[in-house]
Amino acid sequence: MKSSPDRTWSVREVAERFDLPTNVLRHWESVGLLTPGRDSAGRRRYVRDDIARVAAIQRNKDAGMTLDQIAVLLDAGAPERHAVLQAHLDDLDRRMEQMRISREMTEHAFNCRAHDISACPGFQRHLADLMGAFE
Repeated sequence: MKSSPDRTWSVREVAERFDLPTNVLRHWESVGLLTPGRDSAGRRRYVRDDIARVAAIQRNKDAGMTLDQIAVLLDAGAPERHAVLQAHLDDLDRRMEQMRISREMTEHAFNCRAHDISACPGFQRHLADLMGAFE
């Protein structure tokens, strides 16, 4: 069942659904990433757009973005937006390449029959770029 477009959620409800401590949401608010409305008693009330922002913040934090980078990402008018996003794309590409190499190295180690994996020539090929300065 879909929720009503007028539905709101408390900070506790949002925190629980995203598996975050409530203080994280409050911190994101304090640095300007979130601006939930308030009810008549002054308690935070999150609407669907706020939930989408929380999801975007969490997804990008998981991908390695800093809160400052996320602030720029979410501000379409930020003059440095494209430069920040390009830097993050470059960082993602670099990390994905490192993960690809690590995966190949781990697969090799998993299948290798060498007694000492660090002495295996096949395994060492995965380390050559880092060890080149020592030759």
